Amino acid sequence: MRSYVFPGDIDPKIMEIGSRPFLYMRTDEFSAINKESEQILLDLIHCKGGRTIIYTGSGTGAMSGVVENYVSTKKKALVIDGGSFGHRWFQLCQYYGVPVYDYVVPFAKDIDYEDLEKVMERERPYVFLCQHHETSTGVLFNLEKISAICKKVGASLVVDVISTFLADPLDMDKYGIDICITSTQKGLNIPPGLSVLFFSRNLEGYQFNHRGYYWDFDDNLSNLKRGQTPFSPATILFLQLNARLRQLREQGGEDANISRIRHSAEVFRSLCAKYGWEVPAEVKSNAITGFQTKDTAERKIFRGLIDKYDTYIMPGGKPGFYRVSHMGLQTDKELEELAERIHEFEPR
Repeated sequence: MRSYVFPGDIDPKIMEIGSRPFLYMRTDEFSAINKESEQILLDLIHCKGGRTIIYTGSGTGAMSGVVENYVSTKKKALVIDGGSFGHRWFQLCQYYGVPVYDYVVPFAKDIDYEDLEKVMERERPYVFLCQHHETSTGVLFNLEKISAICKKVGASLVVDVISTFLADPLDMDKYGIDICITSTQKGLNIPPGLSVLFFSRNLEGYQFNHRGYYWDFDDNLSNLKRGQTPFSPATILFLQLNARLRQLREQGGEDANISRIRHSAEVFRSLCAKYGWEVPAEVKSNAITGFQTKDTAERKIFRGLIDKYDTYIMPGGKPGFYRVSHMGLQTDKELEELAERIHEFEPR
């Protein structure tokens, strides 16, 4: 099987951990592993003196936790709604009764930052929610510009970096981000099942709400001080996370990983040009390439790759629009082969 969906093909050494006997979670040994993981994670995202919560749960669970515990303490939120994942912030705010302004960005377009600044000055939100990269379209938003606007109006900045952490340059302290969210199945390139929240040291002592039992921030933060979780964790995934973080550190950290992913993105985008596939994202993330083919709503390319080649790519929300992840292990030759096979099933 070849996988160009998240998390992509995973290092066999990491996968092999899943077949080993594993530590009992309520031990000093498991606590030490989690404390080490927290420190490496904070180093990789440049969050000095910050804290993490590592949840057994998806990225949406972590987003829900942010709204339950943090956004619900604010009088008003503004959401960048640039696709299905940005819209999820809006839905969560509505679900929990948080007053929210939905700032809609057209498909694959960058934000009009001058207009956004005007809206921010008019609406005066207390918290700003966005994706660094809208994974449904492939567009990368400019955190430097967003950060400057948030600072100007005094809004707390919360960013979903699920598909940019370790794929695009990211410095939490530099951009004054209060909370970031990521998950294991993207740049960390291990199986799905864990999500990570990063908290700026500026939130130390913050009075969070308690509107969700499982996702409660104070309970989780208190437990992680001793390297533990309040409820049973996905133990094997915690071990795979630690092994992967150590591996990343040994391989040169985030810069080396970003460079590898950027190269794969550049190679595949050159192949898109060769076959005449438009890459509509105005500003492109390294994480994925979203490209428009001549395929129809029947998704002949998607099914053809699976049925004939046991190969997976990600369909998008529009007919013929597909996404290829650059997170996993992939060579230039494999990308060339993938493009040839996509073209094979494209309607003529």
